[in-house]
Amino acid sequence: MSISSSSASSNRASSNRASSNRSHATGVSDSGRWSTKRIAIYALFVALTMVTSFIELPIFPAAPWLKYDPSGIVCLIAGFAFGPSAAAIVSVLGFAPHLFGDPWGTLMAVGVALALSVPASLVYRRWRSRKGAVAGILLGAVLALAVAIGGNLVVTPIYAHMTVAQVAAMIVPILLPFNLLKFAIHGVVTFLVYKPIANLLRK
Repeated sequence: MSISSSSASSNRASSNRASSNRSHATGVSDSGRWSTKRIAIYALFVALTMVTSFIELPIFPAAPWLKYDPSGIVCLIAGFAFGPSAAAIVSVLGFAPHLFGDPWGTLMAVGVALALSVPASLVYRRWRSRKGAVAGILLGAVLALAVAIGGNLVVTPIYAHMTVAQVAAMIVPILLPFNLLKFAIHGVVTFLVYKPIANLLRK
């Protein structure tokens, strides 16, 4: 009787482990585990970042040469849905097509995307609420703004035939308001759409 009971318990445990393994092989919500579905979704986010990084829109009349692209929204949503590792992967690989044509600009874009999405997703992972999302977006925007301004001071003189002093003179009237507007758009759109998209991806 005891042998039979022990055997049944062992069989149930084996069945539970097998069931767990099958769920890990297809699910994306299991934190820290990779699966075919998770990899496919990461690849989708990377592809979306690549596509949206080529969408360039003038949003600041005072500096029409500065263009807005919505790729940062994709990085933020990836981070909110799957955590800071997803945000980092998408932020780095999503800009790979630009590396050969504009290496310095690409490095700056990657730095800004990382500064925006990784801290935001870390905060949201700690506080999974609307307040946590807002706090994360605000923190990410502040850090990304600092990286964007610093990156312009370093990178712009390299290929724009401008001195550091000339770029510095553009910070208050041009670079600061443009980037504030850019991150405001990122934040508002992400806040409105991240939850429905995350829920859809986790089904």
